[in-house]
Amino acid sequence: MTHTFTRRAGALALVGIAAATVVACSPPAEDDTPAPAGSSGAVDASTATSAEDFGGLEGLVTAAKAEGRLNVIALPPDWANYGEIIKAFQAKYPEITVTSDQPDASSADEIATAERLKGQDGAPDVFDLGAAVALANTDMYAPYKVATWDDIAPDLKDPDGKWVNDYGGYMSIGYDSAKVPAPTAVADLLKADYKGKVALNGNPTEAGAAFAGVQMASIAQGGTAGDLTKGVEFFGQLADAGNFLPVDPTPATVESGQTPLVIDWDYLNASLSAKLPTWEVMVPKEAVVAGFYYQAINADAPNPAAARLWQEFLYSDEGQNLWLKGGARPVRFEAMKIAGTLDTAAAEALPPVEGTPVNPTQADAESGKAYLAENWANAVG
Repeated sequence: MTHTFTRRAGALALVGIAAATVVACSPPAEDDTPAPAGSSGAVDASTATSAEDFGGLEGLVTAAKAEGRLNVIALPPDWANYGEIIKAFQAKYPEITVTSDQPDASSADEIATAERLKGQDGAPDVFDLGAAVALANTDMYAPYKVATWDDIAPDLKDPDGKWVNDYGGYMSIGYDSAKVPAPTAVADLLKADYKGKVALNGNPTEAGAAFAGVQMASIAQGGTAGDLTKGVEFFGQLADAGNFLPVDPTPATVESGQTPLVIDWDYLNASLSAKLPTWEVMVPKEAVVAGFYYQAINADAPNPAAARLWQEFLYSDEGQNLWLKGGARPVRFEAMKIAGTLDTAAAEALPPVEGTPVNPTQADAESGKAYLAENWANAVG
């Protein structure tokens, strides 16, 4: 499957990277009356807020196996190692069939699909979203706290468990060192050496990675993560100079040389080095933009127990290390490092980062999104 990099809508999270349970039981069945939808035995999985509601993880596993399905959406196999993560989950729970829908969809597409398919078997069970979309749709999420909940910092999760940050990274510049000179700063991209060579991961009015790329440019030019005037001006200058390449980058466009320089998350850029040995990754020290994605359970999930088991897997040591293997920094990174369960080889392979991280806020996301909606298209033509 060709991985396009534009699946994420909305700006990413507001974090620095280095760094009363409710049981709703279905009424006792009388004669042949079936249990309510979304229930397993005496437990209504759709309202379970922790594995303890099932009597523990083993009970949750039993309920999820009884459902036998899990619907995920917008998870490209090359994005943060999701291909291997899905395979590992299926290998661990072979009784559960995972259906991966619209792998290259955006965060906005995830929400739209859930609304369109509400009440149907094919609706997504879980979401993986950029901040702007995630925080605008919290009424669609089911509260749930995974077993490793206490390892996650308070500012990286909703206190009721409606959403949890999952993995993140830093905005970066990836480039083919055989085709372009090594940039040392964002401003270098205006040089003639990069004419027709600077690609951005999607449209920033729709894609989270592209949005963060404009934030990076804004900060590098003396602006902020919330006021994107200078960032839009910078991309306008790139366009005027003929340097901006209006092509959505993919591994194929990188390998073919069509997009020799890509502004994207460091874990996505780093993953290309295995396919193209001359591909290098640079996080500009003058604009270190950090961000996490958001994980949530669809409140109307057709397979609510499997959705909760998926969350338990993602936030387990195994799941977190699989994200790390994909070059993304898992939210439990520090806790696992202290506990000695972190994949140290994968951690040491992360791209180096210098400078002070900028952690965009929800207010930054909202103001930036509004500005881009009014000004992006005119700036880049």
